[in-house]
Amino acid sequence: MIMKIFVAGLSYKTTPVEVREKIAVHRSRLQCCGCRLKLRGNLSEVVLLSTCNRVEIYGVSPWIQGNVHRLFQELTKSDFDFTPHIYIKEGTDAAKHLFAVAGGLDSMVLGETEITGQVKSAYQAAKDAGLTGKKMNQLFQTAMQVAKNIRTNTAIGRGATSVGSVAVQLTEKVFDRDLSDKTVMILGAGKMGEACVKHLAKRGAKTVLVSNRSFERAEKLAAEFGGRAVRLEDSRTAMIEADVLVSSTGCPDIVLRREDVAAILPARKNRPLVLVDIAVPRDIDPMVAGLPNVFLYDIDDLEAVVRENTKNREQELSFCNTVIDERAAELMKRFDLPFEKKQQEAVKVLPGWSLGGATA
Repeated sequence: MIMKIFVAGLSYKTTPVEVREKIAVHRSRLQCCGCRLKLRGNLSEVVLLSTCNRVEIYGVSPWIQGNVHRLFQELTKSDFDFTPHIYIKEGTDAAKHLFAVAGGLDSMVLGETEITGQVKSAYQAAKDAGLTGKKMNQLFQTAMQVAKNIRTNTAIGRGATSVGSVAVQLTEKVFDRDLSDKTVMILGAGKMGEACVKHLAKRGAKTVLVSNRSFERAEKLAAEFGGRAVRLEDSRTAMIEADVLVSSTGCPDIVLRREDVAAILPARKNRPLVLVDIAVPRDIDPMVAGLPNVFLYDIDDLEAVVRENTKNREQELSFCNTVIDERAAELMKRFDLPFEKKQQEAVKVLPGWSLGGATA
């Protein structure tokens, strides 16, 4: 029985944010969810990757095609049909896909660097939980080498912007590129929020407010930029001061509801409020967009800005793709398995269903 590597996933290319947020997995749950996928899906190895732009299952199994959507239903413990949004790649194609993802070539922002660390963290979490073996270890270790090669030998990442900095560009368009007299508030002091603070500070924002569940963390980040920390329970009041709010908390539920924003509008005296929600699941109630002088953007709204940033780096893609093709071919030879040969044997997973379909 031939064991094949595969990836099954949903990304910003195939799936709107309102579907991606149903399946997003917090990094603290990657190991637990990975264990469940390995057992329920009868996978010999598995790595679960979840970011704001994608949720992907990398695994080793003798049978891939079929009811793969059940793996995603297992993640959400729901009967939602993810089938229209799922892509599946096997063998060499799966390796090429991971290498492109790790190198920032499959990102919303071409050449962005955050994804490399996210891939590494997802792999390390799976490895620490005993979910990987020879194939996943070699696959992900090679992916890290490919990413480093791309960063070192091409200009694909030079001048590339993170999702956070693209959000900053979007706010500049609203305020005619002038942030010099603006107060910016960051809700959530994680890496995404920190990236936004750095870019906003460079663009000359007058005041930076940082609100986070950990007040100590908020204080530390605010101090780096001469800003002010705000306790989470005071964040709604602090929004009266803000011209821009960038939210990325990692919370599984809505953090800012329509009534919360509506309550502070009278005190703002018709000043525009830009809300940039870069979280998945979303932090801000989509109904907020209907309020007067409130401009709400979620992560899918960033694509237009992203396309502009992509043009200068596309010329590097040819070299990157050559590197990816060569390393994928080398890896398949090391595995010494005919991955491209189609197998017609389904594997029983649990009574009632399998990756290949229902069982008797």
